[in-house]
Amino acid sequence: MQPRFLSLLYPTVSLLSGLTVSVQVYSETEAEPDSTLPVVEVSASADASADGLSSPYAGGQVAEGGKIGILGTQSNMDSPFSVTSYTNEYIKDKQADNIGDVLKTDPSVRVARGFGNFQQVYIVRGLPIYSDDIGYNGLYGLLPRQYLATEFVERVEVLRGANAFLNGAAPGGSGLGGAVNIVPKRAGNEDLTQVSLGLEYGTQAYLSTDLSRRSDDGRFGVRVNASQHDGDTAVDGESAELGMAAIGADYRGESLRVSADFGYQNHKLKRSQPSINIGAGLLIPVTPVASNSIAQPWNYSNEKDVFGTLRAEYDFNDHLTAWVAAGIRDGDESGFFSNPTTINTNGDSTATGFQNVREDAIQTGETGLRVKFKTGSVDHRATLSANVYSSESKNAYGFSAFSSIIGNIYNPFPSATPDTTFFTGGDMSNPLLTAKTKTASIAIADEMAFMQERLLLTVGARNQTIEDYAFNYDTGAETDRYDESKTTPIAGVVYKINPKVSAYLNYIEGLVKGEEAPDTTSSGAPVGNAGAILEPYSTEQIELGLKFDSGNIGGAVSLFESRKPISGLDANNVFVELDNQVNRGLEISFYGEAQPGLRVLGGASFLDADVDGKKAIGAPNTQANLGLEWDINAVYGLTLEGDLSFTSAQYADDANTQKVPDWSTLGLGARYVMDLWDDQLLTLRGRLENVTDENYWASAGGFPGAGYLTIGAPRSLSISATIDF
Repeated sequence: MQPRFLSLLYPTVSLLSGLTVSVQVYSETEAEPDSTLPVVEVSASADASADGLSSPYAGGQVAEGGKIGILGTQSNMDSPFSVTSYTNEYIKDKQADNIGDVLKTDPSVRVARGFGNFQQVYIVRGLPIYSDDIGYNGLYGLLPRQYLATEFVERVEVLRGANAFLNGAAPGGSGLGGAVNIVPKRAGNEDLTQVSLGLEYGTQAYLSTDLSRRSDDGRFGVRVNASQHDGDTAVDGESAELGMAAIGADYRGESLRVSADFGYQNHKLKRSQPSINIGAGLLIPVTPVASNSIAQPWNYSNEKDVFGTLRAEYDFNDHLTAWVAAGIRDGDESGFFSNPTTINTNGDSTATGFQNVREDAIQTGETGLRVKFKTGSVDHRATLSANVYSSESKNAYGFSAFSSIIGNIYNPFPSATPDTTFFTGGDMSNPLLTAKTKTASIAIADEMAFMQERLLLTVGARNQTIEDYAFNYDTGAETDRYDESKTTPIAGVVYKINPKVSAYLNYIEGLVKGEEAPDTTSSGAPVGNAGAILEPYSTEQIELGLKFDSGNIGGAVSLFESRKPISGLDANNVFVELDNQVNRGLEISFYGEAQPGLRVLGGASFLDADVDGKKAIGAPNTQANLGLEWDINAVYGLTLEGDLSFTSAQYADDANTQKVPDWSTLGLGARYVMDLWDDQLLTLRGRLENVTDENYWASAGGFPGAGYLTIGAPRSLSISATIDF
């Protein structure tokens, strides 16, 4: 696919422009570089860039565009990629607590779980994005590894499809089917003093504050967010606690823009529902009652993170701009898990106790240069960018005797805290360095505008180097390493059929480091090459689509195909590259305001994820979402909302003998906004999730080759009151 496609494209580029570099286009109204700096609303700046944030689309739930990696912020109609950017307004109105709560409303995304812990995993186009591989203003590895509270978030941007050129290789080994980028909050033009009180699941309360101020001249801004959540969840016996704080500051001068962020999050879980493995040869059992925890009383997960970023952008003149960004994170995790494996159709199970600690230290940075110029009638915006990433992880673990914990998923009962010294690695009180990853890349891009910006063409390439090291848990001695480089190209075309319809085509690749062999199988058996790291591999994707924008309603239809190697355990419990997965799909999305006071958001995804004639684990054929909001004219300030979510059947094993049933959920909500005194507002929100109290298996797998199941959330009520002082 790649040589044939590029052999047609590159001569075309040479004929059209005489150049073979790549980048971004001018704005829709710009014919050539302006002699003055563009006027940008302060409220639209979240990353120290002149582009700032895309404006909200009609209805305010999503934005008109989003950040496209090193190409910067682009409108949907100008971009040869499929992107949705969910706004802070949408996040607050849905009372979303975390990133998974936001993304579960996307028809191309479903939320799964990491291997052996409670890490959120986002399945996009049938492929995982680990929560530690989401970006923070374009930088990897800076956000808490397992879970992120939405109080940090201004926008959640979802890019569907491979993206190695745009963002660089995700260091955690995922992101081949898409990318998620988090945009932090900034002070707007108007002062903000907001306090929210909420009660979730009946007994979990929270208090949060959101404050921002700007200087009189508008150049300096500070925004502070803090929140505390604590209490039981809708699952009987389960509790959660979260504390967070964030500070975002920015400066905007005539030529210099600077932003800085600091974040802290402390997240604790007790007796959270475990993942459930289904014994080989058994059919998928009936889902246990979702409101009853089957976790052991000694199960817990703690995660604490501190992170920060600094970004600056400088205009040398009207044509040349440079930027630099850097970030760090320190994270500490500990947990005690026991994920049961069913052994018969009655729900009897066995489990192994697993205890671990982990410490992470991340440093990352990026720099770039962007220039605008013309060749004949062709407008160019060329970009040169480089980034680096470094992470060190210290780990230690301990297992109890295999299958030492007896239980039943339908009639759970407590077991004594097991001894986890049966099989150990490292010192739990003083873990050693066990993994180190370094990446570096350089990318060049040129986005060209022809025919008075009716035809947009983007080409480019990124050379990526990945270094990975593994070390013995007990001695610290190096056990495995590799140092590999690979160049991944990009080619994208947008043709504006008319002002309301754009057609696009892209070829792009994904690239990740080789996966690390787990220490044990899902049943607790040791892996023959435990800790070994496989060589990097890439995916190839081609995508064709149409986008439309009527002014009030927008959307897209796209067809895509991607191909990736897959790794897993062979018959001898050795972790190797096994096969190729070919994903072909059709995606439909729509959003906006169908008529004044009636907002819509939804779509459908149809996917064929093929592995040697079988369906890939955890890849449903059909996913669909429909969300509606209706402002009630008879009661000023009252809005009713509802959303439906459907996920078709999927498989939990490679042989496709364990079929997970389809599921649907209904959510209903309402909000009421009233004036208090001196133009102050009170917003009351209420939301009931899983209205019909369905018991269902929400996901299968999340880690390559594994088919563990997670139980969907039970019916739960959330209410909140927000006062704007």
